This record gives sequence, structure tokens and C-alpha cells, in this order.
Amino acid sequence: MFQRPLICTDFTDSLQRLTQFIPDLAASGATQIVFLHVVPLVEKSGVPRPDTEKMNRAEEKLAVALEHVPAGVEVKVEVKAGRAVDAMLQAAKTHRADVLILGTQNRNLLTEKLFGSTTIDLAKQLTLPLFTLRPQLISTYTSEELSLRCQHLFRDLLLPYDDSEASKFTVEQVKRLAQANRNHGVRNCVLCRVIEEGGRLRWSAQEEQEFVAQKLEPIRNDFQGLGINIKIEVRHGNPITELLTAAQEFDISAIALSSNNVNPLLEWSSPSFANECVRRSMHPVLYFPFRK
Repeated sequence: MFQRPLICTDFTDSLQRLTQFIPDLAASGATQIVFLHVVPLVEKSGVPRPDTEKMNRAEEKLAVALEHVPAGVEVKVEVKAGRAVDAMLQAAKTHRADVLILGTQNRNLLTEKLFGSTTIDLAKQLTLPLFTLRPQLISTYTSEELSLRCQHLFRDLLLPYDDSEASKFTVEQVKRLAQANRNHGVRNCVLCRVIEEGGRLRWSAQEEQEFVAQKLEPIRNDFQGLGINIKIEVRHGNPITELLTAAQEFDISAIALSSNNVNPLLEWSSPSFANECVRRSMHPVLYFPFRK
């Protein structure tokens, strides 16, 4: 699905393990793989300077990626000093990455307000998709399991859909990538509509059927024309809760979504669906920065 992943690791997220699975990442369609580690500057005599010792150790750890590289695949290792977000954005531009892969810890809203979040900072500035993985997920896989996971990172997707501009944008991005990478693209999708219960707006059975027929069926037809198997799922209840439950019940590799909530102040007082999903999902999340 993606050809030029930029994999960013801080060595606590377990993503450094992916250096041992270059052939498997190549099997997923990757032709250029870049590993990036960022070492914070240290103050010496009041002047911020690179920590060369830590940088050298990091290069040694990541050098494993260069040992078994299949023909037709380019692998690069970069260790930078400075601020993580700045280094990631620069590396993505330099290497023309088409997806940024990042580990993300469970955080609540208060933690992010006090200490910040690399993931949220990146999501505000990135123009390319962001793929987040839980360290707890990667660290528990055996080598055999991780090998298979690397081959199918983006093969089976869960797409929440409410007919908003953000959900329409997500569908279009998945279609575009599927068209461009038919040999290594998406194979299965679950198109999930969650209808909130309670409040003044209640859906009748007829309204639900009309939504499926008018909004979801055309998407299914488009996807099937690209060779993608797609299932329509309609649920009732809290959107986040039901989506995460659906992710557990269906055989998916990631949740794909977007958000058009670009106001940082609004983001903290009323977090968007996408932000909340990144915080709470144990499944990988493929986030498409919204662009009109």
C-alpha cells in the first residue's frame, strides 16, 4: 500500500525490532525503508550539543536493517540530534516518505495537556499519513508473528463512516492507494457506521436502511471494483466504544480515519473522534491528515 515508509523509533516503542524484518516489509510493497532515531541535545557549558555517544550506539542498533536487504529495496538509517518532531518532519521531506510509522503510548487528555504528545504534534503538521502502533502490541509478538504482521500492515482495514467530510476523505485516500498499489494494497475493509443512541435525533429503521443504500452501498461497489472485499456494519451506541468493539470482533490489521478538527483549542476542550481513537485503540491506526 505504501512504498516509502519512514519508521521512527525511540527504542522504548519496540519499533527497532522492524530492522530484522526488511524482507517482510518489502513483501508489503515497500521499496524504500528509512529508520530514524532522534537523540535530544545535551547541555555542555550552557550550550546545547549533540550527544555523540548515544548517537553512535543508536546507529549500531539500527545497522541490523542494512544486513539483509532484498534486491530492488533501498534501506537507510538516520540518527539525528535535536527535537523529535522537527527531525521527523525533515526526514519525511528529505526522503519523500509516503507514510510515517510511529509508536504511541496510552495517554489520557490531561497527560497530553501537561506534557504534550509527539503523535498529536505530528498529526497537526504532517501532510502524509501517520501510522501508529502500540509498543505493547509489537513487543509481545514472536518473530514468526511479527514477520507476518509486517507483510500485512495495511491489508485489512476498518473504516468508520458517518458521511462527514473527514470520512469521505478517508474513503477517497484508501481508494487512491488501492488503485496505485493493486499488488500490495488493501484486500479487505469493514465499513462501519455507528448511530448514536439517545438525544433528540433518533433513526428509524427506514432511515437506517436509506443511509446504507444511498451512502454505504455505492462505496462498497467502488471498492469491489478495485478487488477489495468489503463488509458493511451498522451499530448503535457510543461511536468510539462501538468502533473499538468492532475492531476486536473483525479480522482487521488497522483502523483508518481522518479528522477535520484543526483548531488546537477546540481539540483540547472537545477532542475529535480521530484523536480519541488514537489515544484509546490498541489496534494500529492509519491517520490521513485532512486536506480540502
